Amino acid sequence: MNTNKIGIIGTGFVGMAAAYSLFQQKLANQIVLVDKNQDRAHGEALDLMHGQPLVGRCEVTAGDFASLEGAGIIVICAGVSQSSPDESRLHLLQRNIKVFETIARELDQHAPQAMLLIASNPVDILTHAMQSLSHRPNNLVIGTGTLLDTSRFRTLLANYYDVSPQSIHAYILGEHGDSEVPVWSSATIAGLGIKGNTINGREYDPEALAGIVTRVRKAAYEIIANKGYTNWAIGLVIAFIIRMVLNNQRSVLPVTVRLNGEYGISDICLSLPTVIGSDGVESIIAPKLDEEELAGIRHSANTLKDSMDQLV
Repeated sequence: MNTNKIGIIGTGFVGMAAAYSLFQQKLANQIVLVDKNQDRAHGEALDLMHGQPLVGRCEVTAGDFASLEGAGIIVICAGVSQSSPDESRLHLLQRNIKVFETIARELDQHAPQAMLLIASNPVDILTHAMQSLSHRPNNLVIGTGTLLDTSRFRTLLANYYDVSPQSIHAYILGEHGDSEVPVWSSATIAGLGIKGNTINGREYDPEALAGIVTRVRKAAYEIIANKGYTNWAIGLVIAFIIRMVLNNQRSVLPVTVRLNGEYGISDICLSLPTVIGSDGVESIIAPKLDEEELAGIRHSANTLKDSMDQLV
């Protein structure tokens, strides 16, 4: 297994934002692009690799599943879009599960030791599906989860309090979707809890902070309404997770993992703070939640379970 070789399945907007982030941050010596549209993948590979003199040596190629042999990490951005405006979410999900069945079979054959990073949506359900479909251990199948939502949350809080986003310590957990949960009980700036305190001249304003959560939940809808898709921030999220794995940082990130009794929830994939290192998921950290947050996490789990039950 070559940790300097990274595969990306799906060369749409998200896949190529991830490839660009990996390329520019010098996180791989080889990037292999796989797409059912082989001409597009070939064109994207050529376009990206021509930037090597400006960034550094990185072989970017287009290939098939067999080309992923030996890759250490494979990012899955593939999926089908709505066949018609009136296609139900359930039918679309069922078609995406079929796509994942093919991907799992091919990857188990050609790259059985690779860590899989799922970015396709709905990421929580598709991460659970890939863990069930693939023969590799669950610790090697991770979803991007609410790391993007958390990044949006910290960005908006940083703007509100006029500090760097890197000085904000706050999580969005649960489903990567409408039932996601802001964890105010442990949200801090410089060790000072945001809830109930004046920070950097800003008094605690529950209404304003609730508005920030609403903006986080609606962020993707707003972006899609204006440009048709989201890609740049999730591309950076993918690269960030991969950097933590490659450098064995054991960073704590809110990514999609399968729960094993945390908060009384099992066999559901959603986001909790998770230690990420060279072996993928090292451990799950279940922070102490207040009653409202705990109810929110359980609601997220039930929302996802309801969707999965409909697939049976």
